[in-house]
Amino acid sequence: MAKQATAKKVEVAPQPTVETKKASTPVQPAKPKWEIKDRTYVLKGGINPLTLTIPSKHTRKHSLLFFDEEKGEQREIRYATNHASIFKNEQEGEATLGHIVFKDGSLTVPKQKQNLQKLLSLYHPLRGRIYSEFSPVKVAENDLDILNSQIEAMNAAKEMDIDHAEAILRVELGSAVAKMSSKELKRDLLLFARSNPEMFIELANDDNVQLRNFAIRASEAGLIKLSQDQRTFAWGSNGRKLMNVPFDENPYSAFAAFLKTDEGVEIYRSIEKNL
Repeated sequence: MAKQATAKKVEVAPQPTVETKKASTPVQPAKPKWEIKDRTYVLKGGINPLTLTIPSKHTRKHSLLFFDEEKGEQREIRYATNHASIFKNEQEGEATLGHIVFKDGSLTVPKQKQNLQKLLSLYHPLRGRIYSEFSPVKVAENDLDILNSQIEAMNAAKEMDIDHAEAILRVELGSAVAKMSSKELKRDLLLFARSNPEMFIELANDDNVQLRNFAIRASEAGLIKLSQDQRTFAWGSNGRKLMNVPFDENPYSAFAAFLKTDEGVEIYRSIEKNL
């Protein structure tokens, strides 16, 4: 009896499983949450009149309109004390209109008046122009920036040499600095750095300030001479012309710029030896 042929088993290598990644849904940024709290609004520019009333409804003279991008339309705003919404088309029935009055430069709105808060914080066209919402955090940040600027400026003033100090103070005080002692210059420089740190830093980094002061000192010493019409600089010793002042330009600023040129560098060295 013939034997039946047995089928050979073919071994297949295991195939790697391919995992399909699910498409990740983009994370939408969360909208800022409106916080229920008392809010204070202050007039900008440091003004604090006894009373100041700002518009609380839309009129021809004062436009209180908000463009709703979702609806594609302008929406009229008004402050109605008996309605939760600030939009006129959502205020059904009789509306009791209220006034928005700042007293002594500020207006505090309690948390119970959410309609007025949202009108002032989110929608009023005068927000950021005439008034702003008071924020202790922002005030602290501004104060910190000012203090850091003052420290930076005063440290720079403390390490500054007398000639540079004189150049900066001459911008503020004029020719009076020529009669000041070194201690007076240092004192006034520190006071200037503290009171106006941004301008101080700007002047400290402006090399034209030092060159302009250099030119003024040379003129005061009689080494150079500016003509009466303030159009020409000449040597004080022999009257030989050094340069013409461009029209409608400060003479000493023009001379400071001239000192940076190839010809001016030689003149600078000559003045420096005798100053």
